Amino acid sequence: MRHRLVGGARVSGLESVLVVGTGLIGTSIALALREQGVTVHLADRDAGSLRVARELGAGVEWAEGVTVDVAIIAVPPQAVAGRLAALQKAGAARFYTDVASVKAFPLREAASLGCDLTTYVAGHPLAGRERSGPAAARADLFLGRPWALCPTEETSPDALEALYGLVKLCGGEAVRIGAEEHDRAVAVVSHAPHVAASAVAARLAEAPATALGLAGPGVRDVTRIAASDPRLWTGILSGNALPVAEVLEAVAADLAAAAASLRTSAASADPDAMTRVTELLHRGVAGTGRIPGKHGGPARTYTAVQVIVGDRPGELARLFQAAKEAGVNIEDVRLEHAPGLPLGAAELWVQPEAVTALAEALRENGWQLP
Repeated sequence: MRHRLVGGARVSGLESVLVVGTGLIGTSIALALREQGVTVHLADRDAGSLRVARELGAGVEWAEGVTVDVAIIAVPPQAVAGRLAALQKAGAARFYTDVASVKAFPLREAASLGCDLTTYVAGHPLAGRERSGPAAARADLFLGRPWALCPTEETSPDALEALYGLVKLCGGEAVRIGAEEHDRAVAVVSHAPHVAASAVAARLAEAPATALGLAGPGVRDVTRIAASDPRLWTGILSGNALPVAEVLEAVAADLAAAAASLRTSAASADPDAMTRVTELLHRGVAGTGRIPGKHGGPARTYTAVQVIVGDRPGELARLFQAAKEAGVNIEDVRLEHAPGLPLGAAELWVQPEAVTALAEALRENGWQLP
């Protein structure tokens, strides 16, 4: 291992890594490390996935007998411990980590298999996409994203230092947390929301075409993550079953109470019938407000400026250039296409104090604002 200067900050760098599993996360890690000059070896039982990752420039195929600084196990939670045991037996690396989205289960399995836990740091980058596979990988996937590290009492300081360095090189923000606490946390912010989104999306499977024709950005926002690979998510959810079940039971109770209130409201003129629904909506607003902003810390309140855009190449580039010339930073952007028409609406989310300047600049440049 060596120390490398990255972005002006001295961090613990790596000379070589082995990525086992060339899916979205594994290949993205490989691409990120390759950009930092790290030698990356790749291994995968799926020859096709391995070939795609290599063609993307993610690394070279690993030859048994080659020892690296860190082996990154990017496989489903149920396979982590077995792969760790095999790699340690082969002396594949000085240190080991994984990227599974549950942590307590792999740690228990690793201990039961007699793995060397001094060289292993369980990890989980909180980044991903609804698409899977190496073709969806991006070197910038982890920029600014939290990356959980779950050392145990047995973890050596050198192993933890190596993992902090790896996270830094990938652009992530290391968060040290206990495995059990991690699993309860991701049940709330990731795993249960995925099931809830799937439950909503499942209602669309048999919805009439008329209903689907009325679909707007709301249903797309709620159901986007439901398009992810069901096989992958079955493994994730089974590895964190009890924490997820507890969250879903609480969500189900809220929904049941809301449904009962709605039925009461429909059957009577009781002005208090909707109280439970209103309370849930207020709690939803409060919960949304607690989601950290894009730079971490408290969430910021932005204002949307809506612009009509044609469905033509270069339109968004022109739009962003107009915002740049106005000196306005676009905090977020959302697109909504108009069904059957060659145009749509772009929502540019900006600081409230920048709304007037942006709107005036766009109109001066010929853009149509509703």
